[in-house]
Amino acid sequence: MKTPKDWEDQAKGLLKAELKRRNVSYAQLVDKLAEIGVMDSEPNVRNKLSRGKFTAVFLLQCLEAIGASSLRVSD
Repeated sequence: MKTPKDWEDQAKGLLKAELKRRNVSYAQLVDKLAEIGVMDSEPNVRNKLSRGKFTAVFLLQCLEAIGASSLRVSD
């Protein structure tokens, strides 16, 4: 059974992998989020991703901002 930390690590890994796949830096992510009306600072985004503690809403906003149309959750 997965612990809350395991779920956080999985969410963090999924989002980081999508950013890396699209070669999007944190600074670029902040700009792309702003383009869809989501205002956040680079340090705040960096902290969210480093901790792995962010809402499903934030995950969806990031995926939308970087143009991800699908997400592979597990192997």
